[in-house]
Amino acid sequence: MAAMIECVPNVSEGKNQNTITSLVRAIQSIPNVVLLDRHSDPDHNRSVLTFVGPPEAVGKAAFQLAKTASELIDIRQHQGVHPRIGATDVIPFVPLQDANMDDCIQVAKSVGARMSHELAIPVFLYEHAATVVPRALEDVRRGSLEGLAERMRSDPDWAPDFGKPEAHPTAGITAIGARPILVAFNVNLASDDLAVAQTIARTIRTSNGGFKHVKAMGVCLEARGIVQVSMNLTNIDETPIHTVFKAIQQHAKHNGVAIAGSEVVGLVPERALEHTGDLDLKLEQFTDQHVLERQLQALMQ
Repeated sequence: MAAMIECVPNVSEGKNQNTITSLVRAIQSIPNVVLLDRHSDPDHNRSVLTFVGPPEAVGKAAFQLAKTASELIDIRQHQGVHPRIGATDVIPFVPLQDANMDDCIQVAKSVGARMSHELAIPVFLYEHAATVVPRALEDVRRGSLEGLAERMRSDPDWAPDFGKPEAHPTAGITAIGARPILVAFNVNLASDDLAVAQTIARTIRTSNGGFKHVKAMGVCLEARGIVQVSMNLTNIDETPIHTVFKAIQQHAKHNGVAIAGSEVVGLVPERALEHTGDLDLKLEQFTDQHVLERQLQALMQ
């Protein structure tokens, strides 16, 4: 069976459906690449697109997506609650069947070199692809585009891995990485009190002494009049969904706030849902199509 990798780019556009459709078509224009999922959020003003295929084809699709985003998205006009550094904010490559992390590192470096050369977008490599170790995505994205651009200007240690140390005028900067599977999981609170969501995020995230492998922030979803604890769970075997959800539920109850619902962004591996059968996660718009293995099995048929 041919090697297959996954790419889950996050693009700084979650409102303009015409732009999002053009981004999807850019991915689908590359032979042997299959788009598995698209998720757009207007408050985050962000779209997460999940596609798979052989490493070389996936790399070509990632570049084509970045090229299209650079033509259609002006990061100077971007407004959203999620931190961002570029039109194509982040491009992670994830090994799947018959592929390994080295395959993903090679693709990450190839796409980064091409983006800097052909699109004049500076690129930082992160996680397993990083040439400066350790370099986590949150380190690159700290301070959003403005903060990273200032570090590039003032600190030689923050020269990009590819390209000149200055942001593209409209497309900004892109982070490209190779990493294992993670789960993007958000819990919505039946409250408009941002301080509650921020306090819970600080309590549960790794950087503040909470759970291992949890990145979290509290954000306001103005379109819905509620707040959200937005998370990346980077090792669901050590810190599973049900553990984090129960903790958020407990802290919310302590603050007199109910859980309004939760959502998975993109796809999740089947094992992520283990031990959640007796727990009401209040998942919104979740179907079997959000389970990675179900999608891959369908491709093999």
